[in-house]
Amino acid sequence: MSRELWLLRHGKAERFDSSEDYDRTLKGRGKRDAIRIGEWLKEGQLIPEVVISSPAIRAITTAKIVCDVFGIDHHHIQQEKRLYDEGLVRVKSVLVDCPATFSRVLLVGHNPELEDLLIYLLNETDLPDNKKLFPTAALARLILPDDWSHLEQGCAQLLSITYPKSLFEESAD
Repeated sequence: MSRELWLLRHGKAERFDSSEDYDRTLKGRGKRDAIRIGEWLKEGQLIPEVVISSPAIRAITTAKIVCDVFGIDHHHIQQEKRLYDEGLVRVKSVLVDCPATFSRVLLVGHNPELEDLLIYLLNETDLPDNKKLFPTAALARLILPDDWSHLEQGCAQLLSITYPKSLFEESAD
């Protein structure tokens, strides 16, 4: 048996102003992109068993929007500070702590950590040849071994990377 890990980068956020990076809010585009990704998951009957999000405003707002599309109560979102600006090792520790009973896990966070995790988990040949590998509101679906306590480099299989822009282009046809 295998488990799926879904990595979702937060939607497009407002630029820095006088507020702290942690408190940056989503732009209108960021909210629309989060809705698109949520709708794409729902249409594919891809419902996460657990949603774990960075507590930074732009990430938790993205997680809440996606959960709204599914009808998942916001109280079920686990906020995890290790997903905000703490590096790859700390993000991997979140996976170690994720109960094995969950077979579909959605992590909502930031770059560079999510992109670094994606690169670590995949073989280099499995990475898409994109100028920007993991832009805002991108969703990567990975198959991982059952045991997440010792995830080795290259242990995952990429199912897909979905970009909100491509979903918009598909719906425009």
